[in-house]
Amino acid sequence: MRRTSFLRTLVIAGSVLALSVGGAAADAKKSFKVAWSIYVGWMPWGYAADNGIVKKWADKYGISIDVKQFNDYVESINQYTAGAYDSVTITNMDALSIPSAGGVDTTAMIVGDFSNGNDAVILKDKTRLADIKGQKVNLVEFSVSHYLLARALESAGMSEKDVKVVNTSDSDMAAAYKTPDVTAVVTWNPIVLEILKSRDAHKVFDSSQIPGEIMDLMAVNTQTLKDNPAFGKALVGIWYDTLKLMLSNTPEGKAARESMAKASGTDLAGFEAQLKTTRLFATPKEAAAFTRSKDIAATMNHVREFLFAKALLGKEAKSADAVGIELADKTVLGDAKNVKLRFDPSFMLLAAQHKL
Repeated sequence: MRRTSFLRTLVIAGSVLALSVGGAAADAKKSFKVAWSIYVGWMPWGYAADNGIVKKWADKYGISIDVKQFNDYVESINQYTAGAYDSVTITNMDALSIPSAGGVDTTAMIVGDFSNGNDAVILKDKTRLADIKGQKVNLVEFSVSHYLLARALESAGMSEKDVKVVNTSDSDMAAAYKTPDVTAVVTWNPIVLEILKSRDAHKVFDSSQIPGEIMDLMAVNTQTLKDNPAFGKALVGIWYDTLKLMLSNTPEGKAARESMAKASGTDLAGFEAQLKTTRLFATPKEAAAFTRSKDIAATMNHVREFLFAKALLGKEAKSADAVGIELADKTVLGDAKNVKLRFDPSFMLLAAQHKL
């Protein structure tokens, strides 16, 4: 499941592996591996692999693409960071903190969506965010839930010093909420929807209040993408082909959504409820426009400051500037001599211009 806890030891282990492979240039090749994990915004990848869409686009460019589902989100990122996979589905925060901080130059080439209510702060028997002060807050430590809490507290003039974070597995969260000792949680869908069924549960902040900050990406090794542009073209072709089908108001579209719902462990109603709190960019034009907006710089400033405060930009990081982030207009946040995360809309623009 997306956004599972990444422990500091995993980050360090990933960094060591990355440093051993990150500097080597990738040769032009014909076979590629894509890692993805279960989340509403990433289900099209599995559907595309199972229904011939991946093969269609791979064949068009004379390549082969193996799309593998990982049950463990962190493991998929670690495998990508170690060089075993060419691309991975990942959030913007995790892209910066794991592969990029670990030395792997990574390009966000498809910005698929952002969380628009999928992530939430929930209080028991309290209805105002201010009531969180002094409470223990159960969440997956160092995940986007932790980031959401930090942004929520900031919006209310508080900081993490005003609460006590209790690291809790996402798989245990719904059950934990039902115990008397748990009075505040931060989590994501479908867990949010499950907890909110309780009459004493009140959502006091969610990701729609920080729109665009929790992004879901298809990230690719930068050198691999540079050496193999056909791979990038095939990926955007696969993605927008599948989205068009999934979002269509047709029997085929409904069947695709039902298939994705089943694969993600829910039914059609549950899947569509999650889609409602996900800002999917239905077209490459929309996605490219968002990627080129000035909002990305502000978002990544928040993200890198949070990661530096949590010592998640690497042991040697002296400031949030340690890892350079190249934006769509080629300006850089942080160290321009150490750019390791890039937002590149060029392949989405090719799709928008029907030049695939």
